[in-house]
Amino acid sequence: MTLSPHSLPRRHSLQDQAYQALRTAILGGELEPGQRLVETQLAEKLQVSRTPIREAIRLLQQENLVTLEPSGGVRVATFTCADAIQLYDCRIGLEQLSVVDACQKITESQLQQLEGMLEQAERIVTGKPTRLSCFRQLDLDYRFHRLLAQSSGNPWLVLLLDQVFDKMLLLRIQTTRNNPTVLDIRTEHRAIYEAVRSRDPKAATEVIIAHLNASKARVIREMEQIQLESKIVQ
Repeated sequence: MTLSPHSLPRRHSLQDQAYQALRTAILGGELEPGQRLVETQLAEKLQVSRTPIREAIRLLQQENLVTLEPSGGVRVATFTCADAIQLYDCRIGLEQLSVVDACQKITESQLQQLEGMLEQAERIVTGKPTRLSCFRQLDLDYRFHRLLAQSSGNPWLVLLLDQVFDKMLLLRIQTTRNNPTVLDIRTEHRAIYEAVRSRDPKAATEVIIAHLNASKARVIREMEQIQLESKIVQ
């Protein structure tokens, strides 16, 4: 759902619809990290009053997807290197459980879906990196890891990871908009898939930790570069 006039069908409360529209716009990159959110402008785009926009922003603030400035303004959340490290550490802990249980419980259908995602990723990286291809990779990355969690048979694990994934997606948008190549999922996802398909929990644990640590290192390196460039401009 994009932020365009008439984009809110009146099936649910305007607050719920405004929340979903803004959340989708943030996680889809339409509203970028650090971008200021102006209630009057958002209300005009969605053709609602400021009240549902204000309530939607309050809910997004509770999810740490937007931040309130001392001046009272609101911006889409941005993350620091410390935030990135902590988010990745959470994922490492949770996704070890994910792949260990997946080795025991994953179905053939789920394995086929994972393999299909790998094939899609391989097709994407053969072309020149673009904003669209970057978002397609981000979507594949999310769907790959979420399916692994679902295949563990642990709904609480999926719920916890979903909360982390939202912040991670915003973090990845923050870094990939400057360098699309910072996202490298093809070979690392293949190694995870092979270990889970072989139903080898030890190998699966090792490769998921290696993958997430490598991803963390790439993201931190890119964030440090962004901060350095920002200081130079200032």
